[in-house]
Amino acid sequence: MLPVLQVGPLAVQLPGLLLLLGFWLASLLVGRSAGRHGLDGEVLDRLLLLAMVAGVIGARLGFVLHNASAYAEDPRAILSFNLTAFAPVEGAAAAVLAALIYAQRKSLPLWPTLDALAPGAALFAVFVHLSQLASGDGFGAPTNLPWAIEQWGERRHPAQLYALAASLVILLIVLWLEKRQEFPGQLAFSWLALASATRLLLEGFRGDSQYLAGVRQAQLVALMLLMLSLAGLHLLARGRGGGMQPERRRAGQRGPG
Repeated sequence: MLPVLQVGPLAVQLPGLLLLLGFWLASLLVGRSAGRHGLDGEVLDRLLLLAMVAGVIGARLGFVLHNASAYAEDPRAILSFNLTAFAPVEGAAAAVLAALIYAQRKSLPLWPTLDALAPGAALFAVFVHLSQLASGDGFGAPTNLPWAIEQWGERRHPAQLYALAASLVILLIVLWLEKRQEFPGQLAFSWLALASATRLLLEGFRGDSQYLAGVRQAQLVALMLLMLSLAGLHLLARGRGGGMQPERRRAGQRGPG
């Protein structure tokens, strides 16, 4: 863990710096992908910036609401730079809502927009896991395996490294698929399927899971997203096949000869 990076007299919070770097690189990748999908890169840049601002505000307000009594004693703490004082679920909801409103106002096409955003999301996930590795968040469950790491007073699974390696593989797959995409929506749903399947598998190695009726909540959400993404891929592929010209379908049914 390296939560603070000392640069001369400055103490920089490394997890936050990694997230900002990841967002910047992801936005560059989205801008590059925009042209492939017939979109304006500057419009997507503004969408991402708006989503980031809304996400940060939503995450902080969500945390404040969850801990209202503590902030009632010192309201100035709401504006602190404490990177742990964020509610990720509320932040994600605010970011998605802001992005949807902006996309609707700009009349952005749904599937090309999501496809253009997928490589950026895959790259940003890499930096999310790097940030967790620096901060110690997303730590692993206790284990005696030879490759266990010492964290929070116990030998644990290097869960952050598992997730980091998986996110790098997903990024490479997404970049490979982007050049071979066959129908709109394929890239976005493929990324979602890969990310969901990975979280479903790797959540079992984490030591900070939240449970609902004895089931890990993250695995339940990941399973639902995986089913949704696979169903989306199936329906979009069928729609693409159903859109063939009648003479091509008849030729395919007749077969050779």
